[in-house]
Amino acid sequence: MILFSLLPLIKSHYWWIRVLDFPRVQVGIFAALVLISYTWLYDINTVVEKLFVLLLLAALIIEVLHVYKFTFLVPVQALRSKIKAPKNSFSIVVANVRMSNTNYDKFLKVVRDTDPDILLINEPDHKWAKELKVLDDVFHYCIKCPLDNTYGMMFFSKFKLVEKQIRFLVEEGIPSFYTIIELPTGKRFDFFSVHPQPPHFNKNTDTREAELLLVAKEAKASPYASIVAGDLNDVAWSYTTTLFKKISGLLDPRIGRGFYNTYNALIPFFRYSLDHIFYDPAFRLIRMKRLSKFGSDHFPILIRLNYEPLEADEHEIPVADEEEKAEAQELIDRVKEEG
Repeated sequence: MILFSLLPLIKSHYWWIRVLDFPRVQVGIFAALVLISYTWLYDINTVVEKLFVLLLLAALIIEVLHVYKFTFLVPVQALRSKIKAPKNSFSIVVANVRMSNTNYDKFLKVVRDTDPDILLINEPDHKWAKELKVLDDVFHYCIKCPLDNTYGMMFFSKFKLVEKQIRFLVEEGIPSFYTIIELPTGKRFDFFSVHPQPPHFNKNTDTREAELLLVAKEAKASPYASIVAGDLNDVAWSYTTTLFKKISGLLDPRIGRGFYNTYNALIPFFRYSLDHIFYDPAFRLIRMKRLSKFGSDHFPILIRLNYEPLEADEHEIPVADEEEKAEAQELIDRVKEEG
């Protein structure tokens, strides 16, 4: 437990270190149980025993400091809308369907029940694209890039897409979408969707982090209010995601509200917040909900926002300092050179 807490503090892209960013809550629980059991069962007399207890206590504190912002112990970062009849509101559903999952009808039922204005799907292959063809009758605008490598992506919208792009920002075979969306009132915002690779055996996280930081810089520089959504394959409390939020200046609706864990839907104890929707302070939150599972190893997540740019300054906006900006740019440049 001590090692699992201390190793992620190292700013390294090695997969076996970065994967330890995920189970902060679980490691904290186990560390607390070991600490309580050890102090209850044994007399703490020797220097080694005292050092062990202090390190275990430090491990517990480290884990708590990483995750406490995603509880009701802190004020929310993303403020709620106070408008009773918002004219510029819209709902978004983000769902990783899991390519091997064949419960197409269950997923379509989730879509029908929630009736989102915008739907982002991660991991669809060509079979999924065929089974979801019926959505074309509901959503008149779309971007489709089904792939058989678990990194396919599909985007559906009831609103006009003024511009749309399928991009491969860092790695071949890993698409990212960019689009400008026009609401019925004529207001526009842009939408970035991402799904980088997670840390796993023989796959470090430098490309994942470079893609997220590249999108963060684009969102910050955009003349439109931006939304970044997708399966980021990273948790909300990691250093990378925190840096992403600072570079982009986007809000995290989970802060002060809860974890809203979306993965793993099949293993209740080991669940993390991997599917995210970050957005510009020009938006106000109306509703956020984790939806019911449908056979995938991810839960879908739903959010309803309202475009209220005049109230943006009331938010406490994350800001990156010069050192963090330089760090992000250095990583982006290095990955591009190596690629």
